[in-house]
Parts: sequence; structure tokens; C-alpha cells
Amino acid sequence: MLGVLLVTAPFDRGRYTVGYLFRQVARVTVTLNPLWRFRTGGQMPPDPRRPYVVVSNHESFVDILLISHLPWEMKWLSKAELFRVPVLGWLMHLAGDIPVKRGFGASAAEAMARGREVLARRVSVMIFPEGTRSTAAELLPFKDGAFRLAIDAGVPMLPIAVHGTATALRKHDWRVSRSKAAVRVLQPVETAGLSAADIPALKAQVRRMILAARDELAVELG
Repeated sequence: MLGVLLVTAPFDRGRYTVGYLFRQVARVTVTLNPLWRFRTGGQMPPDPRRPYVVVSNHESFVDILLISHLPWEMKWLSKAELFRVPVLGWLMHLAGDIPVKRGFGASAAEAMARGREVLARRVSVMIFPEGTRSTAAELLPFKDGAFRLAIDAGVPMLPIAVHGTATALRKHDWRVSRSKAAVRVLQPVETAGLSAADIPALKAQVRRMILAARDELAVELG
């Protein structure tokens, strides 16, 4: 990946290519695991270089592996601790992912500024608006950051829903279990003309979309 970065850096300031190659590691990991059966669905964006703020519910660490099967590159807003994990953290840095320290306002502001830079380079940003993995059936409250970023940058939201990963790798338990899981890409939600005052309504709309799609996936997966 370092070689790819050095070759592509002069004409790929958004690190789209090196990031996309990094996500292929996730695909290989899933392919090599006989316990997991993952699939993707929904309406994929026709232009992979049109930037979106992509948001999803969050069931498991394995969500990252599942969502990485989608056919376009996104820079992930991830907790800073992951960037200190050997190999994984190094690859995330190379890919151009965005670290954020929980509970530090300055770190969150810096992450949002990085997010705007990424979007300006025509690369999407991926955020879990719940902020952490949920162990309950109900979605956790959505935080404002992703929605504020989309409005400030003037780009659409792209909701996606995941289901089934909670059984693949449970929170606080690194034992891998059998799982059927799916991710579905939903309709984009435009933010043109919106302001900070519209964030509550935008959050509610996107949350309803994700919840409905997640429940549909639960029925389909059985």
C-alpha cells in the first residue's frame, strides 16, 4: 500500500485509490471465513466520486468489514484508539481515515474539518451517528456531527442499513460466530438549502429510513 500511495499521491490527493485497496483486505477476510455469509444490496451511487456523508446503524465491529464490500471508497471517521492498533492503525493512516478522540471537543472539530477537506476532494465520508455499537434492538440516539458536516459541506446524506453482524462478533467478545448479514444502500437525502436549524428534522428522517431498512433486512435474513 505504501508503494501505491507513493505512486498515486501526486494526482490522487484524496487517497481514493490507496483507500479502496485497503478495503479489499476486508473482503478477503470475509471470504476466508466460512462462518460468515455477507451480501450487499440497494441502489449504488452511479458516480463513485460524487461525495456523500454516509451514515449507518452500528451493530458490531464487523460492520466495517461488511460495509467495505460496497463498490466505492469512503474515509471512515473512527475512534482514535483504532489508529494505535499495530498494522490496522498504520493502514488506516495510509488510507486517509479520520481519527477522533471521544469527549474532546477540539478533536471533534479537527475531525469535522478533515471531513470537509475529504469531501472537497470528491471522496465520501463514513460515520456511525450512534457513536458506538448498540447492543439493543433499538437504535441509539443519533449525534449531530454527520448531519452538520453534510449541511456545512453542501453534500447529500447517504443512509445505509446493516443487519446480522451483531452475531458475527459480539461487543466485548472476540469469539467469531456464525452469521448471515447484509448491508443495504438507501436513497440519498439532499441537504441543499438546509441550515443548522434543520438538523433535528434531518436526523429524524434518516433515522427512520435506516430503522425501516434494518427491520426489513432482519425479516429477509430470518
